[in-house]
Amino acid sequence: MQTQELLENIKTDLTQQFGDVVISAELPYNFPTFVIKHEKIHDVLKYLKESEKWNFFFLTDLTAVQTEDLKHLGVIYHLHNMITNYRIRIKTFFGIDKPEVPTVTDLWKTANWMEREAYDFFGVIFKGHPNLKRIMNPEEMDIFPFRKEYPVEDLTREDKDDTMFGR
Repeated sequence: MQTQELLENIKTDLTQQFGDVVISAELPYNFPTFVIKHEKIHDVLKYLKESEKWNFFFLTDLTAVQTEDLKHLGVIYHLHNMITNYRIRIKTFFGIDKPEVPTVTDLWKTANWMEREAYDFFGVIFKGHPNLKRIMNPEEMDIFPFRKEYPVEDLTREDKDDTMFGR
């Protein structure tokens, strides 16, 4: 099956199973990518994993992102069907004011540390996670360092020589 055909077949199947859950389906760099409504993300991922039709039983990666408008966070899942060697990307987005999405540790045990990392750096709360705490940063840290909420450099410093940076 070609990637365009795979994209269309999965989109059609998800629409039949869950209604209008697919926000978009695209092929950036020939990689099937779906944006799914966050309210149904767990159901969709469970279906893609357990369905004998798709068999995406391997979670290759899970990470978080912040959108350019700075008002939304998202979680990206990379799934792999090792039998057919199909790979897909699933994205879901939600407001930064309520950064919650269901955990997938019940589907893939390997999601445990990946979700903890996404929480640690972006503040995504994975509802139902068995041990959601910081994995690399100190527990007492009260910010999420990968969010674009703080300036990259301290503009009040007087010991910088801006000529070194072409300014």
